[in-house]
Amino acid sequence: MTNKFGPVCKLCRRESEKLYLKGERCFSPKCSYEKRDYVPGQHGRTAGRGGRKGKGAGTGRISDFARQLRAKQKARRIYGVLERQFRRYYETALGRRGLTGLNLLQILEARLDNVVFRLGFASSRSQARLLVTHGHFTVNGRRTDVPSMLLKQGDEICVREGSARLAYFKNIGEAAEKRNVPSWLSRDLQKMSGAVARFPERAEIDGSLDEQLIVEYYSRR
Repeated sequence: MTNKFGPVCKLCRRESEKLYLKGERCFSPKCSYEKRDYVPGQHGRTAGRGGRKGKGAGTGRISDFARQLRAKQKARRIYGVLERQFRRYYETALGRRGLTGLNLLQILEARLDNVVFRLGFASSRSQARLLVTHGHFTVNGRRTDVPSMLLKQGDEICVREGSARLAYFKNIGEAAEKRNVPSWLSRDLQKMSGAVARFPERAEIDGSLDEQLIVEYYSRR
């Protein structure tokens, strides 16, 4: 579980785009990024959107390393993963057959907290992490409180029987019904459950992520 504390809207500003880290708030007028769309820091306003003030700022040039770093940081922040854990995911992806970049994204998507979010049982990944940590879900009938648990094809996720009586889960059905569930997952709102039908294809994963730049970042280190 990530140890990120403080205002997460700064992370969106640093990446110069909305990362939708606060769920429904990101779609409302309360979204801080809409009010301050420049990078955080002392020179944020003068740097403007997309970079810091300094050499090369006026020309819009950016080094290959900077592009690779930003791609890696963006993916980390979207999924709420710390650097050491993210690197372990990369090494796991490197050891699998197929494209390393796609393997990495599939690993991130297979995290329990992400699947809970994708199923519509939480409005953001951070809220999903909190719900999992509090033990509100079971995986294949066994209670778990590990948000980073990697799910496999055929795994079933359910809201725990005792938790289903809580007001939050009684009211989540209507909100969850409005959320589209990816085709690689199945969901049963009546039973408050879902399952991993298969691993996602690249087209079913966030298109703004550039996994090739992430691979290049780690390849040069």
